[in-house]
Amino acid sequence: MVETRIYGKTDTGIRRLDNEDAFVIVSELDLCALADGMGGAAAGELASRYFTESVAETFAGVRERSEQEIVGLVEKAFRSANERILLDATNNPAHKGMGCTAELLAFLDHGYVLGHVGDSRTYLFRSGQIKRLTNDHSVVQSQIDQGLITAVEARKHPLRNVILRAVGTNEVLAIDLIRGRIQNGDLFLLCSDGLTDMVDEVVLKRVLSADLSLHEKVDQLIEVANSAGGHDNITVVLGEVAGRPAASGAGG
Repeated sequence: MVETRIYGKTDTGIRRLDNEDAFVIVSELDLCALADGMGGAAAGELASRYFTESVAETFAGVRERSEQEIVGLVEKAFRSANERILLDATNNPAHKGMGCTAELLAFLDHGYVLGHVGDSRTYLFRSGQIKRLTNDHSVVQSQIDQGLITAVEARKHPLRNVILRAVGTNEVLAIDLIRGRIQNGDLFLLCSDGLTDMVDEVVLKRVLSADLSLHEKVDQLIEVANSAGGHDNITVVLGEVAGRPAASGAGG
């Protein structure tokens, strides 16, 4: 079995009164997830909680570690949350428009399965280099992909918070499924946009490469985001691959 260490924390930030982010860690299943809620009143907080609860319920009691089954469970967790949010919005008109962005990372013996919807992100820090594994489902990312604006311009774009895909906003949910191999020492960063709107990848890399514990790295990332303005809720989850059995062909 893969050995992992996972730690996460959420912070309201400086400008917000409520926290609409949520995260869940299931250490015995080498699993973690986070959600960033949207919607008026308490609807955003509720949507993100629906997602993390759906993840915990979907994976409850799971012991099979085959990639095929884990992929199916990741999809099931997203679709379950999608249905719960839509049902709540139908039964409570004040919650219309609620939803959440979400990340779900499950480790396998020699790899990982990542589910992604929205503009929360997952990064992989490996051998001193940082790589973003997810692509934002947002207006500005679409414009970046089309060459209409640069990544620097996107950080201050008036439409930077407009997302194109979220859990709970449509009956049909398209989920990005990303799979890859793992290596000893790999460090995965799952975060809401409250971190990445405030902190660029240069700073992320510096903190992730520092000689600190997971707890200290999480705390420092949140501190840096708040020092830069803390405009939104900030959620950070770090998952480190501490060791795995050697296997032929199990490269990175």
